[in-house]
Amino acid sequence: MKTTQFNGFRRGACRLLIAAFVAGATGCAPDTHDTAVAGVSPADLALKSGAIYTMDGPRRWAQAVAIRGGRIVYVGTDRDLEAHIGPETRVVDLKGRMLLPAFQDAHIHPLSAGIEASACNLNGLKTVDEYIAAIKKYADAHPDEAWITGGGWLMSAFGPGALTQHELIDAVVPDRPVLLWSTDGHTAWANGKALELAGITRETPDPPDGRIDRDPNTGSVVGSLQEGAAGLMSRVVPADSEATRQNGLRYSIKLLNGYGITSVQDASADEADLKTYQAVDRAGDLSLRVVTAILWDRDAGLEQIAGIERLRKDYSAGHVDAGTVKIFVDGVMESYTATMLEPYLMPGNVRGIPMIDPESMKGIVTRLDALGFQVHLHAIGDAAIRHALDAIEAARRGNGDLGHRHHIAHLELIDPTDIPRFRELGVTANFQPLWAFADKYITELTIPFIGPKRSRWLYPIGSVYRSGAVVAFGSDWSVSSPNPFEEIEVAVTRMGPSGETKVPFIPEERINLPEAIAAFTINAAYINRSETQSGSVEVGKLADLIVLDRNLFEIPQTEISDAHVLVTLFEGKPVHGDLGAL
Repeated sequence: MKTTQFNGFRRGACRLLIAAFVAGATGCAPDTHDTAVAGVSPADLALKSGAIYTMDGPRRWAQAVAIRGGRIVYVGTDRDLEAHIGPETRVVDLKGRMLLPAFQDAHIHPLSAGIEASACNLNGLKTVDEYIAAIKKYADAHPDEAWITGGGWLMSAFGPGALTQHELIDAVVPDRPVLLWSTDGHTAWANGKALELAGITRETPDPPDGRIDRDPNTGSVVGSLQEGAAGLMSRVVPADSEATRQNGLRYSIKLLNGYGITSVQDASADEADLKTYQAVDRAGDLSLRVVTAILWDRDAGLEQIAGIERLRKDYSAGHVDAGTVKIFVDGVMESYTATMLEPYLMPGNVRGIPMIDPESMKGIVTRLDALGFQVHLHAIGDAAIRHALDAIEAARRGNGDLGHRHHIAHLELIDPTDIPRFRELGVTANFQPLWAFADKYITELTIPFIGPKRSRWLYPIGSVYRSGAVVAFGSDWSVSSPNPFEEIEVAVTRMGPSGETKVPFIPEERINLPEAIAAFTINAAYINRSETQSGSVEVGKLADLIVLDRNLFEIPQTEISDAHVLVTLFEGKPVHGDLGAL
């Protein structure tokens, strides 16, 4: 963004945020900068001499912030900060460091990711040999565990279709069941013992919403279970204990606070998850604001809504908002379960596996919208995205615009004719930007099966932004890294955050740095229905703030992923780092 010098610090041009466009949100409001209020009570904490990028409507820069009672009471210059400093005020010199509103992740799985971290964790490994070695090591170290569970394996390690082999695990763990999820959570890898206990054989039919992968020559089960087929394991896999769940959540809270994240939308929650969030919040340990997207049971109908309403009533309190419902519309591209307008380039006229009937979905979304729920839709293929938009359009026709911030996540392949509909329908585009570079998932598992013409529209973040729609970002952790700096870098460069690629992937879909930061702050706050309380550094908002080790506007874009959060404030109190060490 082009900036000019004003009073010793940068001031950006006024760029109205699409999300501020709801009544009372953060447009180009009257200037509260450089204004001291006579007779104000002293602040608890004053941060001075910083490079504060406020993310308010005009995208102003400031030098100082004052905080009292967990909220921001002043934003402006060091000079006028003095009026807010009393004998008990703690004053911290930022020494020119960059300060931002804390990040918000609009699509993430904190509970399952935290649990996975303490189980058989394959995240960060890249080859089948590494997976097998890690599985053996974990099994040897946990001889008393009846089941070995976990995940984090890459579909790209197994080639097109991600067909695993149960024999690989059998060779190192033959006597105990093993079930391990892929990084994206759409495929399970089972060993022979697990398949046996679940009663899955060559005669077992595929469920309507999934696929049991089989050897093309013999028909025998190979060990990978796609989408709903993994549900066949649910009756035999033991549930995690509440202690395991709470420990996993606490692990995630610490990790996410360390990345400067203080608000999230858990993209798939059930009552057990809600109980865990509630327990940790009541213990005073939930330094995250959590919107929980309650998972829609595709095997049940509208009768489940009464139960979902009960969950919203029973668990929406403190830092938890249970007013969102998650609907899976399709699967994923790499296993050919994402639903497509035209077939994949493979034999058999394959167009993916719909997870919900498109006509039924219209009635479901319309009913949920009428009852005040936000709807969070997983849609990856161009057909799934169109059907999701159609369902929201039906709700708009039936109910009018009730302002519930419905959004569609992932959006890997959008038909260009559908891009204008996001703004027209008020649908937020919830992208996971870390996926928008040419890694093996793109070059080996996607482009060969959809062709170059359709591939032009893979992750069209720039086009959706330029259409005037609201764009928000999420990580989908543990599917991929929860580090916002890596995701921001990919959004602005369309190259790998660690130098994996040197050529931008579809460069016309890049966005600029202010847009990328907005997608992780004020726009994500808009999705989370909290843009009047968070997402920018403005008087009256919650003091969820982060201090960085470098100014993102003063470094090469390829170094954004190297940035770190030095301090994270949640309601004005440090939950990561040490203000005294700045």
